[in-house]
Amino acid sequence: MAPFAPRTRAAAVLRMKQIALDNQSRTIRRFRSQLATERRGLAKIKKELEGTQVALEASHKVIAGLTEIGLSMSKKIEKMKVKKQQAKASHVECHQKFQARIQEAEDSMQAQHLIIEALVEEKDSLLQTIQCLQEANDAPAPFDDEWEEEPEEHPDEEEIEDIPLGDGEIDYE
Repeated sequence: MAPFAPRTRAAAVLRMKQIALDNQSRTIRRFRSQLATERRGLAKIKKELEGTQVALEASHKVIAGLTEIGLSMSKKIEKMKVKKQQAKASHVECHQKFQARIQEAEDSMQAQHLIIEALVEEKDSLLQTIQCLQEANDAPAPFDDEWEEEPEEHPDEEEIEDIPLGDGEIDYE
């Protein structure tokens, strides 16, 4: 039996090596299958990443455009604020000039009123002096405080002349 023992042992070792190789082959196939699945998943993720990258680039462009618009609007707002301040300053200046003109007109009117009062007083004084002189001289008063209004003449109006009616004409009067 001695000769069979090494054969059986060699066959058993061979069989063990065959089983180990079969197990390794199954493991390799399983790993290859997992690798293929992972590659497909990775390819899918890569496509999604590319789509996300494109969307990200587009959103960066949109953000850059919006930032540019925002800066432009900020500049316009600043210009509008400056114009508003200038308009307000101009309005205040015009208002002050207008108030100064009003004050000048009021001062002028007040001065004219004082002059008129002085003239009225002087007129009254002169009339009194004239009356006193007339009374001293027994002369009639040249004028009194009542004014006579002269009738207004209308040179544009022509008087209607009586036109004699001829034969066959109708008189509607």
